[in-house]
Amino acid sequence: MTSDGRGDAELPSAVGSNALNGPALLRWGRVCLEGLEQRREEINALNVFPIADADTGTNMLATMRAAMQAAEAAMAAALSAAAVSSTYEVAAAMARGATLGARGNSGIILSQVLRGIAEAVRHGLLTADTLRAALATASALVRESLSVPVEGTILTVLDRASDCAAACPDPVLAEVAVAAADGAAKALGDTPAQLGVLREAGVVDAGARGLVVLLDSLVAVTLGQTPDRPQYVRGEFAASQAHVERRDMDVVAVHDGSPSRGGAESQGSVECQGGLEFRNGAEPRNSAEPHFEVMYLLSDTDNRRIARLRDRLAELGDSVVVVGDGAGSWSAHVHCADAGAAVEAGIATGTLSAIRIESFAITAQPFAPAWTDHDGRADRGVLAVVAGDGAAALFEAGGAVVLGGDGTVTSAALLGAIRQLPNREVLVLPNGALPAHELVAVGVAARDAHRDVLLLPSGSMVQGLAALAVHDCGRIAVDDAFAMSEAAAATRWGSLRAATERALTMVGTCDAGDGLGLVGHDVVVIDRDVPTAGRTLLDRMLAFGGELVTLLMGAAAPAELAAELAAHIADGFPGIEVSVYSGGQHADLVQIGVE
Repeated sequence: MTSDGRGDAELPSAVGSNALNGPALLRWGRVCLEGLEQRREEINALNVFPIADADTGTNMLATMRAAMQAAEAAMAAALSAAAVSSTYEVAAAMARGATLGARGNSGIILSQVLRGIAEAVRHGLLTADTLRAALATASALVRESLSVPVEGTILTVLDRASDCAAACPDPVLAEVAVAAADGAAKALGDTPAQLGVLREAGVVDAGARGLVVLLDSLVAVTLGQTPDRPQYVRGEFAASQAHVERRDMDVVAVHDGSPSRGGAESQGSVECQGGLEFRNGAEPRNSAEPHFEVMYLLSDTDNRRIARLRDRLAELGDSVVVVGDGAGSWSAHVHCADAGAAVEAGIATGTLSAIRIESFAITAQPFAPAWTDHDGRADRGVLAVVAGDGAAALFEAGGAVVLGGDGTVTSAALLGAIRQLPNREVLVLPNGALPAHELVAVGVAARDAHRDVLLLPSGSMVQGLAALAVHDCGRIAVDDAFAMSEAAAATRWGSLRAATERALTMVGTCDAGDGLGLVGHDVVVIDRDVPTAGRTLLDRMLAFGGELVTLLMGAAAPAELAAELAAHIADGFPGIEVSVYSGGQHADLVQIGVE
C-alpha cells in the first residue's frame, strides 16, 4: 500500500524520477535486457575468472531473459483478471524466474539482486529508501550464499553500490540510482588491483561489468538518460604496483564460512571489500583441478540442509553458490572434478530438477573471434544449425554463429545465414538439419571469389559439439575441417523420444507414449517406459565402448531423467565420464553422444 492507502494496482505506470511501480519495474527489466544484449560480447571478452570460458555476458543475459519471461507471464495473468500487478508481484516473479533459470555464477548473483529488490518492495513502490534497502539486502543475500569470498569480483562492486546508495542523502530515487551506478562503475575500475588474474589479463571483472549495466539501466528509466561508460577491453586496466601491493594486503578474513567485509584498514570505510567464492589460483581449495560446472535446482528442503549442502559442495570443489528465491526453491552451483558426487549431495538435500553439467573441456576452449586476423589466425567463422536455447548458448560459447529454431530450417535460410557472415572462410555444422543433396547445393551457391565454404558431416548437435571442441583457427581451413570432421565421425550418436502415435518401426510397432531409442536415424529400442528405453539405448550404444557420454536434454525431458541416465552409466559403465547439458530442443527428449 502507498501512504494514502492505495495499492499499486490503482496507480498509473510510475516511470519517473521518484518511484517505480510494477509496470515500470517491468520496463526497467526490458532496458536491462537491451543493455546486456548490447554489451554481451564485451562482457564475454572480459571473462577470465574463475574459468576463462567467455560466457559471463551470455549467462547474465540468459538469466535476465528467464526473469523477464516469468514477470511478463505474471503481468499477463493479472491483466486477464482485469488487475495490474503490484511492484512486489512483478519483482518476486523476476526473482523467482532468475533463480530457476540462472546460468553460471554471475546468473545466480543476478538472481539475488532481483530478490533484494523483491524483498524491499514487499509493501510498496521502488523508491529512494527501498532501493537502498534492496541493494543492502542483495549484498547480504549473496554473502550468505558464499563461504570464501575473493576480492575484485561482482560482490565487491555490489557492496560499493550499496554503500554509495546508503551514503546518498537525496530523497529522489533517480539520484540514489545515479549514486549507486557511479559508485559501482568506480569500483569496477578498481577490480584489477584487487584480483591478480584480472590484473594479469588487463581486464575488469566480467560479472561486475554486467551489474553496472543493470544499475545504469535503472538510471536510464528513472532519469531519462543513460550514463556514458567506456567500452572495457583487455589490456587497459593494469594497476600501478604500489596500488596493487596496498590492495593485496586487504585480504578477506574467513571464519566458519562467514566472510568479513574487509581488513582492518577498510573497516568503516564506504569502499567496503568483498567478493564471490571462487577458486583462488594461488591457493586452490582442492588438489583435484575442477573439470565440470554443476548446477541444479532444489525444492522440498530447508535452511539447515541447504547449509550442509553448501559445506559439502565446498569440500568437493570451488565457486560454490547456493541461493534461494524466497519461496522455497533453491539454485546450486559448483566447479568440481567429481560431478556425480555433487549431484549426489543435492539428492541428499532435497528434490532435484534441471540438472546441468558442463565440461570445461568444451566451454573453456580458447576460441578467438572469427574476424581476428591481426595475430595470424585465419579469417574463419563457424555457422551451426541448432535447435533449443540451451544448445544455442553452448555453440555460441564455443565461438560459433547460430542459425536457430526448432522448426524446419530451409536451404534458403542456411544460404542466407552463410552470406551474412563477414568471414572469408566459413565452416558449417548442419547438425542433421538438411539432407546431403540440399547441403551440397547450398555449398555450391554460397561459394564465390570472396568466400570459401566447407560443410562438415555433423549429423546431430552432439556431433557438432564434438567438432566445435577441436576447432582451431590457427590451422589452415582444410586441416581445421578435417580435424572437426574426424571428431564428429568419432562420436556415435542416438536419441530418446516419446512416440506421438502408433507406428511401424524396423524393430516392431510402437504406440503413442512409448519410449523410442534411436541410433542415428534408426529406431533400435521400443519400451512402454521412456526411462527404461533410455537405459536400454545407453546399454546398446556403450556395448562398443566409450570414454565420454554427452547427454543433451530436451525441453520436454522429465526433470529426473538426466540424473537417472547418468546414474545408470555410473553403475553399469564405471570410468566413463558423463556431461549433461540443457539443450532445450523439442524433437528429442535426449540427444546422446558417445566419444
